Amino acid sequence: MTPDAAIAALKAAGHPQKAVEMAAYHKVPRTYLGVANPVIDAFARDWRKASGEDAPLPLARALWQSDIHEARVAAAKLVDRGRIRPGDGPAWRIIAGWVPDFDAWAIADHAAIAGQKRLLADPTRLNEVETWTKSPHLWTRRAAMVMTLPWARIKDPDADQRAIRTRILGWAAAYLSDPEWFIQKAVAWWLRDLSKRDPSETRAFLDAHASRMAPFARREAGKYLGT
Repeated sequence: MTPDAAIAALKAAGHPQKAVEMAAYHKVPRTYLGVANPVIDAFARDWRKASGEDAPLPLARALWQSDIHEARVAAAKLVDRGRIRPGDGPAWRIIAGWVPDFDAWAIADHAAIAGQKRLLADPTRLNEVETWTKSPHLWTRRAAMVMTLPWARIKDPDADQRAIRTRILGWAAAYLSDPEWFIQKAVAWWLRDLSKRDPSETRAFLDAHASRMAPFARREAGKYLGT
């Protein structure tokens, strides 16, 4: 599948009215085609099979560079669905290379889901992710929390996983002075997910830091704690 053919398929599946609605909803100036996510899922699955690769990286890279909303979503899905195996460095480098391009939550979250699997496969990549927490770019800072969500969702972490969780909670604490709504939301999301698996650790964080959190973030973080 060539990039031109993939984009043509997306355009053919688009709906002009839905594209207008999507542009108004996402509020980021780029091309929207009006293609539903399940349709993009099906395209990504077919393109991956046709390529004969677990993750057709050149196609993913080209789709991302098109700056079409649905093409970027498809690019993230192509990298997300690839099998995790030793030597997945090129896939991780593509995902990490996309991070500075993030400018809205929907595309960023699709790419972050792909990144989550690559981080779990090689947690040493967290050293790179930690540098994102100091970025002047809002969406790069946010990506550090969204890509590390799997560590909030481990019910019975081993010692290494617990150490990583503590490390990420340190990033979350440092973020509490960040005035950006999307950063506060990402911290609250992380804590909300953690509360489902480890309520005591979530309560400890809130006891220490709730006074520094935005009210909406406190409510979101404690949603399942009755706080």
